[in-house]
Amino acid sequence: MTKDESETYHQFGEAEETAEARPLTAHERIYQALRERLLFGGFLPGKAVTLRGLADHLEVSPMPVRDAVRRLTAEGALESHGNRRVSIPAMTNKKYREINLTRSLLEPELAVMALPNVQEADILHLIEIDDAIDICLENGDVEGYMRGNHAFHFALYEIAQSEVIIRLVESVWMQFGPFMRLVYGRHGTANLVDQHKQAIEALKARDSQALRTAISEDVRQGMFFIGDYI
Repeated sequence: MTKDESETYHQFGEAEETAEARPLTAHERIYQALRERLLFGGFLPGKAVTLRGLADHLEVSPMPVRDAVRRLTAEGALESHGNRRVSIPAMTNKKYREINLTRSLLEPELAVMALPNVQEADILHLIEIDDAIDICLENGDVEGYMRGNHAFHFALYEIAQSEVIIRLVESVWMQFGPFMRLVYGRHGTANLVDQHKQAIEALKARDSQALRTAISEDVRQGMFFIGDYI
């Protein structure tokens, strides 16, 4: 890991950890490592990788990698092939429409569910994440932007204390994440616009409608890039 990658990880990766986080098992660590690769561009659409290659990269035996891949395949994030290779499932028009619909329905709802629980410290944390995102945008740091965008959304969604909806949203993010890296890598960060500041202002005002609108528009803008790609 380079110095810049390390700084990006500390900005956003650790921000999602909680004080109550328990030590992960070896199998869970491998699952989380592969999940992170999916979310932030470690897997590229159209390029298959071998289980052995993944195991060598993570410096572990193939068995726990196989278990993690099986889990991610069941979640729709990976597709297994008969030659012990895995790849990102293709983004069809039908799949794109379903992901877009799912995000549009669930993510604004999660944000509104979080509103009654939001504390001043939560808002300050979101501001800190968004400030770091702005730096990534200025520097053309695609991976940093993706990590920050994920950190912002899930820092907000976790405040909702959802037991069901947030898991569905997490699964959907793994399915479109690899395509976002491909699109952002092609277009860069200069034209990226988000609605994070509008969401923060809505949180400050305890305005549920404004918050719903901000997250809805943020989802729409993000998914537009994928729609343009396919």
